[in-house]
Amino acid sequence: MTHVVTESCIACKVTSCVNVCPVDCFHEGPNFLVIDPDTCIDCGECIPECPLEAIFTKEEVPADQFTFVALNAELAKKWPVITVTKAALPDSGTYSNVKGKLALLKR
Repeated sequence: MTHVVTESCIACKVTSCVNVCPVDCFHEGPNFLVIDPDTCIDCGECIPECPLEAIFTKEEVPADQFTFVALNAELAKKWPVITVTKAALPDSGTYSNVKGKLALLKR
C-alpha cells in the first residue's frame, strides 16, 4: 500500500508533511507535491501533518480523486525529492478550498 497526494495540494503546496517522512518519498513540483509509491512504506506519519487533508492511503482515495494515484507515480519519477519544509505557495489560502484544480497543475 502507498499514500497519495490529491487535488487539495495543487496551487497550495504546504510542505509540513515532508519532514516527518522517514523514507523521503515526497517529490516537489512547481505547485504540487507527490508521493513515490515505490518508496512509501505506508507509515502514515504524513496524513495528520497535512492541513489540507490532501493525503490518503491508496485504498481510501476518494473515487473522484483516483486519477491522482497514477499521477503521483508518474510525477515522482520526474520531480526531485523534497525533505525539508518550505513556505507554502503565496496564494495557498486562496486555493485551499477550491475544487476542480487539476487544470492548475504545473508539470
